[in-house]
Amino acid sequence: MSKIGYSLYFITIFLSLIGLFILYESSSYTALLHIGDKYYFIKNQIIWVFLGIILALIVSRIPYKKLYPFALPGLVGTLILLVLVFIPPLGLELKGSNRWLDLGFIIVQPSEILKITLSIYLAAWLASTERKKFSSFLILFGLCVFLVAIEPDLGTSLIVAATCITVYFLSGAKLKEMALIIGVMLIAGIALIKIEPYRVARLMSFSNFDTNDLSTTSYHVKQMLIAVGSGGLSGVGLGNSIQKYAYLPENTTDSIFAIYAEETGLVGSIFLLSIYVGQLLIGCIIAIKVKDKFGKLLACSIITFLSVQALVNLGSQAVLIPLTGVPLPFISYGGSSMLINYISMGVLLSIARTIPTNSKK
Repeated sequence: MSKIGYSLYFITIFLSLIGLFILYESSSYTALLHIGDKYYFIKNQIIWVFLGIILALIVSRIPYKKLYPFALPGLVGTLILLVLVFIPPLGLELKGSNRWLDLGFIIVQPSEILKITLSIYLAAWLASTERKKFSSFLILFGLCVFLVAIEPDLGTSLIVAATCITVYFLSGAKLKEMALIIGVMLIAGIALIKIEPYRVARLMSFSNFDTNDLSTTSYHVKQMLIAVGSGGLSGVGLGNSIQKYAYLPENTTDSIFAIYAEETGLVGSIFLLSIYVGQLLIGCIIAIKVKDKFGKLLACSIITFLSVQALVNLGSQAVLIPLTGVPLPFISYGGSSMLINYISMGVLLSIARTIPTNSKK
């Protein structure tokens, strides 16, 4: 493994170790209250992180160009899984959403799988010498975003859309094509918000947000603001969070950063953000240095969906964007997300292996 590959691998493991600590801090009380075992979440997450680290190493040993023949079958298989989430008994409906498949021995989230299979397919397709039709891209783009959005999972559909748009742009798209894609995305986004009352309520709550008057703000946003605001400059201290005592919803997944910000303050938040920035920069270096177009687009695609996901999560915690239910990469609780993120890291490491260690060579 090259030096840049080692840097990416160890910064990711370091991020996951921090995530394990944050998860234990945020979940121990609610796990004891609802499950009777305060170590429930952390024990499961340790398993997922360990498996992820092993998977990343295994995938990194596979030359990424060998993924090329599996690009189309992988995407088609994932699209089938996205349809199956609506068909019981395979599909599970939890909290009004159809996002999971119960395979008996494991529960998987196909929208997480889509991030990597779509990345591989787009890179393979757009890297080909024969220019593909814009209309074909629009159909693929619309189908993937639509299947995720109707689960409903507007946050992940936004990540998928951003990945598609970024990779298509980097492949040499025309400006008028990009303008049309963004226009269609905005119209579709407005339509998806309008058809669901809870999304309208979230948008109205965000648009009417006023730090001097929280009467119109949703309960979830209020609790996030209390957590983040209580942290101040240096935080209330590790283990001293108040919001983790079942006040803040989704404190192990979507809102886990708010607990961390409460305990470590602005200093800790900047530290965590700097790790994500470091991971992003290393990924960008890999994308720049790799020679072939397939590798460049694939690296850019992976970097995009990981970075956009982190940005969407952190932005919603700081109330910079409307609240969306997406996990914080390598931090939030969840097996599907953790494994897919590490597999994606493994692909990036595989790409990094092809970069010459001696720039003069």
